[in-house]
Order: sequence, then C-alpha cells, then structure tokens
Amino acid sequence: MTRISVPSRVVADGFRIGIDLGGTKIEGAGFLRDGRECGRRRVATPRDDYAATIAAIADLIAGIEAAVAGTGAALAATVGIGMPGSIAPASGLVQNANSTWLNQRPFARDIEARLCRQVRLANDANCFAMSEATDGAGAGAASIFGVILGTGCGGGIVLDGKVINGPRAIGGEWGHNPLPWSGPDEHPGAKCWCGRMGCMETWVSGPGLAADHHRVTGEDCDAAEVARRAAAGDGVATATLARHASRLARGLAQVVNLIDPDVVVLGGGLANMGGLYEVLPGLMAPYIFAEESGVTIKPPRWGDASGVRGAAWLWP
Repeated sequence: MTRISVPSRVVADGFRIGIDLGGTKIEGAGFLRDGRECGRRRVATPRDDYAATIAAIADLIAGIEAAVAGTGAALAATVGIGMPGSIAPASGLVQNANSTWLNQRPFARDIEARLCRQVRLANDANCFAMSEATDGAGAGAASIFGVILGTGCGGGIVLDGKVINGPRAIGGEWGHNPLPWSGPDEHPGAKCWCGRMGCMETWVSGPGLAADHHRVTGEDCDAAEVARRAAAGDGVATATLARHASRLARGLAQVVNLIDPDVVVLGGGLANMGGLYEVLPGLMAPYIFAEESGVTIKPPRWGDASGVRGAAWLWP
C-alpha cells in the first residue's frame, strides 16, 4: 500500500485527531498533547457514497484543525480512523464492513491521498476496546472484550494492553458468528448483509432489534423507540427487549467460553439501555462452561467518545 509522507510539523506538537466512522454518523475530535479534547464535530454518514464519505471525513478534519489553530497547536494533525470492517492485509482493501459501500475499496490509500499525510486505521470496535482498556471501564484488567452494539455488531479484544487483531485482521469479529443455542423460532434467522443467515448482527444490532420487534408485532419502531416505550411500561416493547437481552447473553457467553475476559464493556447506542447491565450476567450464567459463571459487564467510561479517543491513540 502506497504511503504518503507526513509533514514534519504534524508530529512536533503532538496534536492528534480521532475519527469514528459509523454507519449513520461520522464523529471526530482533536486532542492536544496533554490529552485535552478540542474541536469535536459530528456529521451524518453519506450512506452508499464512497467519494462523499471520504470528502466528509476530510471536511471534519479540516474543521477540527481550524478550530484548534488558535490554541498554538500545529495546523495539521496525526489522524487515526476507527472504521467498520478492516483493511485486508494482503490486498490493502476494505473487508467485512457493514457500511458495504466501503468494501473492496482502497480506503486507506484514498484517504491518505486526500489528506496528504499518513493515516492509521483500525476496526472501530478495536478502537473502542483499546480506549476503555487504557483508561476507561476496563483499566487495570488483563483482558477485556469491547462490544459495539449500534448499526452493526462488533467486538474487540485487548490482552495485556494490546489489541488482538490476528493475521487476517478479524480478531473479535463475533457479529458474524451464528446465534448460539437458538430456539426453533430463531432458526435459520434473517439473512445478513454478509450473505449468511442468522448472524449475531441480525439479532442484537439496533436494526436487528427493530426487525425482531416488527416480526412479532408488525410495528415499525427503531431501537430507541422500543426502549422508550418499554421504559414507559409498554409490555410488548418490554418483551422485545427481553428477547434481545436473551440473544445478547447467549452470544456473549459464547465469547466468554472462548477467551474468558476479565471485563466485558458494552458500547454503541444500545449500550445506553441501562437494564442490560443488571440482567445480562444472570442470563449468561447457564451457558458459561465454568464453576464460577459470574461475568463483569460494564458501561463505557467514555461513552460515545471512546471511538474517537481510541482512534486518536493509534498514534503514540
């Protein structure tokens, strides 16, 4: 993959920008040498438009740099991007992104050419997990599994302070394993954008929760509306959240059986459904292959900021 030389002024001041490229929004923030955040911005993701996505990221970065210019920092920063999917090591092309317009595109090369500087990229769930492992909800733990529950369903593994990425750059990709211990009404499940049936993402992502609610009730409600109705005492919405929690618990129990993390940290929009933290450990327990079946599950310390922070920290 062609690399772009970095202007010397970039590294001098230690000014860093993190970008969290999501399926519905792109968020960016700047961080000064002392860790202070500055210049946070957010825009809607230009869905299904590759060129517009690159332009939106470039505009965000330019806006943050302009906002920070008066602080005495350099006008150009190092840039880290947390993205859906990952860069395939062999081809340098995007793989496995639920933002499907990125797949099979030379995203790293194209964004570097647009910005005229090197860019570091990592899976968005890896960025989230690294942020929370460093000084967030998983600080001090030897191993954490960071979960993204939003437009998609992703995961990141941090062991002894290092992200476990793997030779195929798919470490932590639990969202495209099938729902374990499925019942007759859950098999084979809905078709996933990846082409397979019944992936975890089709059940526990925001769109997956909404689709399940529609299948059972015939109502078109997004995940936020279902949660709002449940909080107001709606029994039908409460039942939808209970099905979602059961499926999430089974999926997480399978992860625990594989990697046995000290802490599981939930992130993404659905992590704001507070009831999950009370019910998940008990729902997971019957499926965990150990005498001690208790699992520590925490909300993110940095909330929505964890993605951009983790992306920024891709640069030392």
